[in-house]
Amino acid sequence: MTQTPTEPRSRWAPWSLHGDGRSVRPGDVVHPDERLSWPRTLGVGVQHVVAMFGATFTVPLITGFPPATTIFFSGIGTLLFLLLTGNRLPSYLGSSFAFIAPVLAAKAGGDIGPALGGIVVAGVALAVVGVVVQLAGAHWIDALMPPVVTGAIVALIGLNLAPVAWGGDGSGTGVRAQPLIAVITLAVILLTTVAFRGFLARLSILVGVAVGWLLAAVLGDLDPKAVDGLREAAWVGLPEFHAPQFSLRAVVLVIPVILVLIAENAGHVKAVAAMTGRNLDRDMGRAFLGDGLATMIAGSGGGSGTTTYAENIGVMAATRVYSTAAYWVAGVAAVLLGLSPKFGALILTVPAGVLGGATTALYGLIAVLGARIWIESRVDFHNPVNLMTAAVALIVGAANYTLTADDLSFNGIALGTAAALVIYHGMRLIAHLRGTTPKPHQAPDPNL
Repeated sequence: MTQTPTEPRSRWAPWSLHGDGRSVRPGDVVHPDERLSWPRTLGVGVQHVVAMFGATFTVPLITGFPPATTIFFSGIGTLLFLLLTGNRLPSYLGSSFAFIAPVLAAKAGGDIGPALGGIVVAGVALAVVGVVVQLAGAHWIDALMPPVVTGAIVALIGLNLAPVAWGGDGSGTGVRAQPLIAVITLAVILLTTVAFRGFLARLSILVGVAVGWLLAAVLGDLDPKAVDGLREAAWVGLPEFHAPQFSLRAVVLVIPVILVLIAENAGHVKAVAAMTGRNLDRDMGRAFLGDGLATMIAGSGGGSGTTTYAENIGVMAATRVYSTAAYWVAGVAAVLLGLSPKFGALILTVPAGVLGGATTALYGLIAVLGARIWIESRVDFHNPVNLMTAAVALIVGAANYTLTADDLSFNGIALGTAAALVIYHGMRLIAHLRGTTPKPHQAPDPNL
């Protein structure tokens, strides 16, 4: 019986060679259970490492986590994800930007231990959601978090982080610390995005950071302590591990992030399914479970929480190579990078102004991604339920509304997320009971 592209052979069968292993004919794709020749698979895998690197190393730089440790656990998490999904879901697990704001709030005293504890609990919660989804199906997630809610949560995270990019959070970093370097870094990012084509354009953040770092080095604006640390760091060694500490305050701050992780993972699984022509809904729960366990392990050792990466999905869309073999290569390569203290010390030399320029673009992209979810899902903002859900949640998140009760503190992301869920479902229920649910808006015909 001949195999069809929509019915992979078996969960643990070895990868079959695609064609001659050297090329992909026009219109063909390399499916998850296929591979190119090993030298070409290594090349694609390294490309995935480069694609994830710019965003993954930026998160620990902003949060103060050890960069090499975060890279190390991103590789471990990716390998675990591939195991749990049976090599059916080609994805890389990199640092999630959704953790930045709650982690900064949780480690306000300077110790990353409580923030790590919050990450561990968030990972456990996401893993539990994965088990429930695998047993009960994923339809309830769409009902709980429709696109208007998901888009609002994603957008308010980007807006909530805006003060960090400027440096108005009191951290001493950001654009205000080194405005010239920040502006040039941002300008290089913007120019790279439009001046180049294909893969290099996808690396605009990394290119901007590299140019900003070189400029700071020429101007003598690198931190002398960081440079001394780079000289003294060994080429090979274990990453810097940290143990988590558990506090209710940190858990309350971090736990709302799982709603973003659910939305990201679900969206990425659907994107891969569309690209490969396979129904992957039955593996949605395994994706949540894999990301949850990867986040839990990362938090247990000093790494940032993880999520499936859109950057790597973009690489697959460009290359049409969806082989999970390439992701095994990427995961192993990330682990090896994490075992180089010299590499981690190099990342720590990135100046505050460079981070300010890069995060101005990155945080803005997060906010706009929320709007993109609304546009692509055709959210009807003539409906007052949708309109008020987004309006209130965005302001709560952007202004960083904060509620303190005893030792607990709820920041703008937690309160904005809660507002989006309560307002949407509460207003819908009342409108249904009162019979005031508006009819779907019909756009006027432009030809009339």
